[in-house]
Amino acid sequence: MSVERHYDREFVRTFFTSPTAVEGEDDSAKMIQSAAQLRGLKAPDVWVPDNEDATAPSMRDEGVENIISVVAEHGAEFPGEIHPRMVWHRERPTTRYQGFQHMLQIANPDNGAVEHIDGFVIPEVGDIDDWKKADEFFTIVENEYGLEEGSLSMSVIVESGEAELALGDLRAEMGKPSNNLERLFLLVDGEVDYSKDMRGMTPTGELPSWPELRHNTSRGASAAGLIAVDGPFDDIRDIEGYRERMIDNRAKGMIGIWSLTPSQVVEANTEPLPPQTGSWLLTAGDTDIELEQTNGKHIYDGDSVSLSVEDDDTHHLVVGSDEHTLDRDELRSELLKMTAYVPSMDDIVDSMEEFEAAKEAGKGAIAMTQSATLVIDGVEIDIETDRMWDEATYQAAMTPIALFQDVYEHRTDQHDELEDRYGADVVNRATQVGN
Repeated sequence: MSVERHYDREFVRTFFTSPTAVEGEDDSAKMIQSAAQLRGLKAPDVWVPDNEDATAPSMRDEGVENIISVVAEHGAEFPGEIHPRMVWHRERPTTRYQGFQHMLQIANPDNGAVEHIDGFVIPEVGDIDDWKKADEFFTIVENEYGLEEGSLSMSVIVESGEAELALGDLRAEMGKPSNNLERLFLLVDGEVDYSKDMRGMTPTGELPSWPELRHNTSRGASAAGLIAVDGPFDDIRDIEGYRERMIDNRAKGMIGIWSLTPSQVVEANTEPLPPQTGSWLLTAGDTDIELEQTNGKHIYDGDSVSLSVEDDDTHHLVVGSDEHTLDRDELRSELLKMTAYVPSMDDIVDSMEEFEAAKEAGKGAIAMTQSATLVIDGVEIDIETDRMWDEATYQAAMTPIALFQDVYEHRTDQHDELEDRYGADVVNRATQVGN
């Protein structure tokens, strides 16, 4: 069954939430006032004025008024999409009704905000019937004000076992004439409430990582043509941990992640993009070490690997507790197993252009050569590897380029920063390759 999508974005890197009303402040809207004026890499792809968990229950009515006033004033200039988060709960009809009333208030064209709002985020959903209830409220809101059905997208936060199971029902349910679930946009993990629902515990009291949930959400999004987003990373000072989480997510096909602070927004906006420069990695044990490049050579500076020359063709290689006596060819072979190259944006574009030219000339596959000079303990060794490129390899390489093209198309406010990062020539070629 084909599903008509109501949005253009193929990727979302950042899902940034802001409290809609802060208690005890002269201006309760100060947090969303500040967020609405973010630009460039500091501005998220999706901004979520959060009228649920981030806002005290006693302040939520005021929070709705703040959403309306701030979005009416700044929404036209905000470079990302705007999706306020409403209250909802699969087991509480009064909470669902409150969220519905808030949606009606925000979507009223007389208030001047809805023309800048792309949709709403619905938390605490349950089984697929609960998703349909939310969808029906969207349809009622649209019909109440003469908006096109499906013009307000719906994103849900997967925070329960019921919601996780519902991911498997989406493909069959979307597109049925009895619902408007085609309006779905983001599937967002909410590991905190999910842990509570699942009664998950760890010895330290920290959240379980729930890799299964992230896999299932990514799979559900892929099957239904939606976009998957990981939940919040609470340790806002652990930038390296945040990066590692994003790397792990991308291996699952989940590009986007929740951002709690503007600094996390910058990290999440830049981390998924292809690197500015290429680098060689050396694996020592379970650790991948990025080699320092100096004068065209890639230098290892560490204690986990050592290399010495015994005579002209005999080398002594120590990796952890393992020792090897190798001739030069054997050493090259061993180092090739221990190394990997991380291509830059320029490298990826070069390879894709070369394959496109070969394909135009009638070739179905070509070999791409990658070489480097490694330096370990002052000993230099040249390595070289060939990788066969065919159509499947080309399409796989297209994923990071497609992300870049999507960003470039939808985030014109980031053009200058992207050109500063890669150079105007590389940016221009990257926007053209694959088209």
